[in-house]
Amino acid sequence: MKKLKFLSLAVVVIASAFLASCENSPKEDTTEETAVEVVEEAPVEASNTVVDIAVGSPDHTTLVAAVGAAGLVETLSGTGPFTVFAPTNAAFEALPTGTVDNLLKPESKDQLTSVLTYHVVAGNVMAADLSDGQIVKTLNGQDLTVSINDGKVMINGATVTAADLSGSNGVIHVVDGVLLPK
Repeated sequence: MKKLKFLSLAVVVIASAFLASCENSPKEDTTEETAVEVVEEAPVEASNTVVDIAVGSPDHTTLVAAVGAAGLVETLSGTGPFTVFAPTNAAFEALPTGTVDNLLKPESKDQLTSVLTYHVVAGNVMAADLSDGQIVKTLNGQDLTVSINDGKVMINGATVTAADLSGSNGVIHVVDGVLLPK
């Protein structure tokens, strides 16, 4: 089962890399001296889930590893919508030494799942939808508190450093701290 989850994560990473390389490939020069009929193709909208967005970010490799270890890849790749407050690698590094390693151990899966689902809210909550003092319920059943001061949005004291990264099944707000449930 673990191999299947790792394989699924690997497929997502490879597919994301492939899509990214296709989007960045140079266009052919179709200008010629003779008339050429130009057929425009309808833009293809990528169905990047919140997991795909995280996988594509070099600043979220620890989060992606944790989501895989908790077995949440399939869930967070589902229909949603989900709002994810995504801690950066630096946020995980700021935790006490050994915390991440301990959470990634198989025997800590329940605790890891609790921490990760504390970063996820049901629904598609955009930054403009948040208000100072607002309480939002997470998927683990506990509450997060929003504070807004001078245009700076914080979630339980962690600053939102990038907002409204929209995916096909929700939105990601990057935060500079790991949110720890009670």
